[in-house]
Amino acid sequence: MNIESVKTLFTLFSGEDVTEKYLPLISLSVSEVEKMLLPNADSSDVRLDFLCASMANHRLQQINSSRERAEFTVAGKMLTTSQNTAVAYSEKLLRDYINLCSDLIKPQTFVFMSFSEVEEE
Repeated sequence: MNIESVKTLFTLFSGEDVTEKYLPLISLSVSEVEKMLLPNADSSDVRLDFLCASMANHRLQQINSSRERAEFTVAGKMLTTSQNTAVAYSEKLLRDYINLCSDLIKPQTFVFMSFSEVEEE
């Protein structure tokens, strides 16, 4: 994965300039994607840069959303109950890139199955 490419894409997705305060988010997303890679996957595939940037953007939107839950009114402030569209769209973008990279990363969903030692009659 190319960190400079991830930073550029993060800027595109989030609308924020990459500064020191966003580098931990970018590093975290790169680390998460590295852990998701299949053993024989090409880590230089450009799709992974998009996945890292969308993951960092989603984390940023979640952080911003948690701060913006208060709505200020004339009488004071109250918590909003509406869905934050920035978080919803960043999640959709992240899911799209996860699907795009499905041949490079481990499956994100699985089914638990169990087998009984006792034979059923």
